[in-house]
Amino acid sequence: MTPSKTPPETAPPETPPKIAPQPSAKDRAATPSVIGSTAPSIMPAWVLRHPHWPLVALHVPLTVQAPVYSIIGMEGRPSASLVMIPVAAALGALQLRHSLAAARGERPAGWRWSYAALLLLVYVPVIWIGTNWEAMGIMALASTMMLLRPRTALPLCAAEMLVPVTLELKSVIGGPLLQIVIMLLYAVVVPPLFTAALVGGARLVRLVNELYATRTELAAAAVGEERVRVSRDLHDLLGQSLSAISLKGDLALRLLAKDVTAARGEVESLTGVAREALRGVRAIARDEHAVSLRTEIEGAAALLGAAGVDTEFDVAELPPLRGPAQDALAWAIREGTTNLLRHSEAQSCSITLSRHHGTVRLEIVNDGVRGVAASGSGLAGVGERARAVSGTSAAVVRNGRFILSVDVPEEAL
Repeated sequence: MTPSKTPPETAPPETPPKIAPQPSAKDRAATPSVIGSTAPSIMPAWVLRHPHWPLVALHVPLTVQAPVYSIIGMEGRPSASLVMIPVAAALGALQLRHSLAAARGERPAGWRWSYAALLLLVYVPVIWIGTNWEAMGIMALASTMMLLRPRTALPLCAAEMLVPVTLELKSVIGGPLLQIVIMLLYAVVVPPLFTAALVGGARLVRLVNELYATRTELAAAAVGEERVRVSRDLHDLLGQSLSAISLKGDLALRLLAKDVTAARGEVESLTGVAREALRGVRAIARDEHAVSLRTEIEGAAALLGAAGVDTEFDVAELPPLRGPAQDALAWAIREGTTNLLRHSEAQSCSITLSRHHGTVRLEIVNDGVRGVAASGSGLAGVGERARAVSGTSAAVVRNGRFILSVDVPEEAL
């Protein structure tokens, strides 16, 4: 390695990074986002905000049908009086209690008692009401599926299915064969379908609630990640810029009594650094800040030279670097330079870029160690950027020298 105050050419001058065009309002409306989709929904918004109300509405016709059948005598003569209305209402309330608990992924307190009461209200009236009351068996099937474990629920549901089958056979015995077949199919097919509607409705409400909880967590995580990004980028950007301003200000003060022209040049350079930092802060706020490995190497050479640090560069053998890996290495050079200026008393420094078995390695070594290596927020940001491209980073003190190394895979370039 050859001592130098300016780095050798690592690549042809890079063109300024292009900022991708922002999508139009029409495009954004056509593309759903993770946090909140702007695409039109097939469901009313109030249904998505209150998914339990459709589940409540589903219980109403199932609760009403049996009393209506019984009072008007759907199967033969009227077989019940108005007293069955409060019985049906109690049944509906018990089933709704079980359904809403299932929608929360739990069983309600005292579920054994409410389940036993529901079974009594379903099957005891069948003794004198008959087929007009068998529709309530849907609630018994649904509660069995919601409250019991599968190994217990499935055999019990099979036993409960014998009730409507027996009632239908009893009502059509001696009739035409086609009528017997149709009523048997009704007894076997219809109750499981309504049961599936109740159980599936409760499960759907639970999934919708979990979806909204997940979307809320994702929104909070996205906000947290954005805060971390802004904090990290501002730290890395302003750390070097403020160090440069401090160095150039001190140099201008020292030159003021000896060489006014040179001091004026340093002040002009200082204002240029400040303006560049301001542009960088604005770009970071819009997530449009781009870094260049070549520019960062040149900036490190200028800053270290102004600080009187004898710097060696070995970066000439690498081809032009692009993409996220280049960003990780460029930010590492910026942070390594800032860390050296702020936290060391270095007299010499070396910056090396090399390739080893599909991995590009950056090493920044200086001799100005003040103590043991510490892991500050800047070095943590270097590690985060390296891990984002499947790389690694390390900061160690060895033989009186501070070594910052970053390794990124070539396929990330």
